[in-house]
Amino acid sequence: MCQHQTPCPSAESADRESACLVAHHPEQGWSLLCNGVVLFEDTGELLPDGRIIAPHRPLASSQVMTAA
Repeated sequence: MCQHQTPCPSAESADRESACLVAHHPEQGWSLLCNGVVLFEDTGELLPDGRIIAPHRPLASSQVMTAA
């Protein structure tokens, strides 16, 4: 899908979220990348083949627990 001269990461790559932005709809909570991945504001993803990547937000610093 990507037509950039240095191709963006594919939808199967671990770094797929670094692909170029094609459409951004913050009022609806989603963005489309040039590799066909739809990113949602909750950090979930929808891949072009229909697979779903569950939200993966990092814990807020106030929620991080440390071992004693």
